[in-house]
Amino acid sequence: MAAERRRGCLPVLVTVGLVLVLAAVAVGAVVALLNRTGSPGPVAERCVAHLDGTDWSLSPDQAQHAALAAAVATRRGLPARAVTIGIATALQESRLENIDYGDRDSVGLYQQRPSQGWGTVEQIMDPVYSTTKFFEGLEQVDGYQDMAVTEAAQAVQRSGFPDAYAQHEVRARAWASALTGFSPAALSCTLHPVDAPAGTEPVLARVARDLGDVAPTVAPADADAGTPATVDLPGTALPIDDAARAGWSLAQWAVAVAADVGLDAVTVGDSTWTRAEPTWQPTGAPPLPAGQVRLTVAG
Repeated sequence: MAAERRRGCLPVLVTVGLVLVLAAVAVGAVVALLNRTGSPGPVAERCVAHLDGTDWSLSPDQAQHAALAAAVATRRGLPARAVTIGIATALQESRLENIDYGDRDSVGLYQQRPSQGWGTVEQIMDPVYSTTKFFEGLEQVDGYQDMAVTEAAQAVQRSGFPDAYAQHEVRARAWASALTGFSPAALSCTLHPVDAPAGTEPVLARVARDLGDVAPTVAPADADAGTPATVDLPGTALPIDDAARAGWSLAQWAVAVAADVGLDAVTVGDSTWTRAEPTWQPTGAPPLPAGQVRLTVAG
């Protein structure tokens, strides 16, 4: 009887096994079909600065504040080392975000305190003001260029955690090197398409805020020709003697602020960054004059 029962179970087991196999095949086919036809998930927005084989990432919001630090320092005639110190300090103090809270009355990018004479809360919450005040303080530190980042930062900030700045040094150096033009084609951002193009006004306002009076050249969009608006920045926009380095400094500043001002592409020399292809690629066209940078506005 036991043998008969075993023989009776075999057809059932075979049937169940066949059903499971067919189900697995069906699931696999559905997954394959979805992979071929489904839309890819949204890509996370991020910006990176490449240095010595490593990508050091920041969010687009952090990137625009790093770009401001580089622009303010460069306009003041400060070296790339100052930019490294500034970015490392803001990374430690606020994660490079313009926050309206902190320890006691500290606020802003550098967590400066009104009670310590840094200015009013409203002033400190202005990124240009707070960044300028930091570099004014750094300029008063004798020999800061030869100091460890944490020592130079502490001399300005008077932090309760003076050694904490050191952990951000390499990331800050990667971004400083790109934003001051010493590392060409090292900074790129992966960004979503622009939802609602806003024209050239945000770009021009940011140029004036970060770079000062640089006399950009604006070419309006031409709907009939299908060409977007562009803003050209001259190589003299920053006080950098080397035209090629000045161009890369401007270009990588522009990529770092692209998310906030609606840029679709940035071109320098014969290289271009675009939202569609977010790494530096050859333009395939004659290069722009040395130092000149072309910003293409979305829409």
